[in-house]
Amino acid sequence: MKPARPQSARSRSLAIGMRAVGAMALALTLASCTLFGGGGDSGSSAATSGAPKQADPSIVAAAPENLRSYYSQQIDWTPCEGGAFQCAKIKVPLDYSKPDGERIELAAIKLATTGDKKGTLMVNPGGPGGSGYDFVRDAANTNISDKVRSAYDIVGFDPRGVKRSAPVTCLTDKERDASRAKTYALDTDAGLDAALAENKAIAAKCVEKTGKVLAHVDTVSAAKDLDILRGVANDAKLNYLGYSYGTLLGSTYASLFPDNVGRLVLDGAVDPSLGDEEQTSGQAVAFEKALHAYVAKCQQTSGCPLTGSTEEGVQQIRNAIAAAEANPLPAQDGRKVSGSTFVSGLIIPLYNDDNWPILTRALATALAGDGTGMLQLADFGADRDPSGTYTSNSSFAFNAINCLDYPMVSDTASMRAEDQKLRQLSPTFGYYFAYGGSNCKDWPYKNVRTPAPVEYKGSAPIVVVGTTGDPATPVESASSLRKQLGNASLLTWKGEGHTAYGRSNSCIGNAVDDYLVDGKVPADNTVC
Repeated sequence: MKPARPQSARSRSLAIGMRAVGAMALALTLASCTLFGGGGDSGSSAATSGAPKQADPSIVAAAPENLRSYYSQQIDWTPCEGGAFQCAKIKVPLDYSKPDGERIELAAIKLATTGDKKGTLMVNPGGPGGSGYDFVRDAANTNISDKVRSAYDIVGFDPRGVKRSAPVTCLTDKERDASRAKTYALDTDAGLDAALAENKAIAAKCVEKTGKVLAHVDTVSAAKDLDILRGVANDAKLNYLGYSYGTLLGSTYASLFPDNVGRLVLDGAVDPSLGDEEQTSGQAVAFEKALHAYVAKCQQTSGCPLTGSTEEGVQQIRNAIAAAEANPLPAQDGRKVSGSTFVSGLIIPLYNDDNWPILTRALATALAGDGTGMLQLADFGADRDPSGTYTSNSSFAFNAINCLDYPMVSDTASMRAEDQKLRQLSPTFGYYFAYGGSNCKDWPYKNVRTPAPVEYKGSAPIVVVGTTGDPATPVESASSLRKQLGNASLLTWKGEGHTAYGRSNSCIGNAVDDYLVDGKVPADNTVC
């Protein structure tokens, strides 16, 4: 999905400083974890290795002729991650227009079924830039029900360009720290020019360190990879659970391979027809709404540092952001918390209302002059651990994929106009969501996708899930995607936070489980 941009306005704008929105669902929302806590248990399913399985001849025969060598490859699943999982590498073409050319490898992880296997359930946690490998390892045992895990092998993979799969690589950890610490007044010509110059320099490093794959990390290529993954799993149809950006990947797959669709759940829907500017506007409004919901709840609990009415509490947060802009807050490790870093930290817990108490504690210390809590939240979003190590490349992958997936308006006049519009739509966040076009202005590769309504002609019904208080993928996008797909059913959860399955209620959980396992399609427009 599209990102929130707290490291953009008044700061640098390549999105290096913050994890992509959908990818945050991996560690925060989908794992339903307490911030800074661990993911799910390692699982009790014994993973055993063995001889590679032979490819199903009928699946290979149905594949495009020039790709059959990929569908027929033998995959050697070997025990990994302490023996509770199995891991493998799957070869795919670097460039689908040249399938006989260079190849790359995708990293995959499997949690073997605990019962009678019905097939394989592929999972994508979002981003773009989120690691499906990490999601299955850390959260599949807690976020995917026993009913589903007893019916399917659960397979997570890192899409091309992500973490373990030909990763987009740009900066060292020290360079990332330095980049995140920089601020630019993007509403001034000098500030915007300086930010663009740095973006261009970082893009050059991405080219140097990543190589040819940088031109081929688009979502259409990833969807074609997904069909090869289906094939090597020996599944005639794709069964798939996609969250956030994973819904764009899933709907793209459905448009490309309608006859191969099995049971698809698209949770936290991205509207494929919306461009970058439209998605950013919708998200700015949704985050503003989520902040008001948080403040209202905070003021009903003890220890909340926000006083007065809900609007007065929100204004106190805005004042704190402005104060950090003028005089960055000190943190215990010696770093400073600027306004943009403050906003980065503020956004993170809004993805999951279970984490709102963590935000309350961080705000309380920030309002007392200590920015440590807000910096920890911002670090969590940037995948930086307390030792200073960045544990993923999600922000790099996010930018590289989006620059290929979306045409960006990047002329100064248009970005200035968008800035003003966003400030009106979202007084708290709008300024920090602006100037997204600067992310791709000097990117070395132009977009290969143009946003348009998705077309799905398959006979298998798809389930789309939305959440009324979702700040990252507004609920309206779920309704729009359901209409575009046609043969689909919409589930809506009345709740707060990003995505629903695995963190909402039994109404959503049972409906998704019954669909995935028993093929029972929920009634369209079911509200839970």
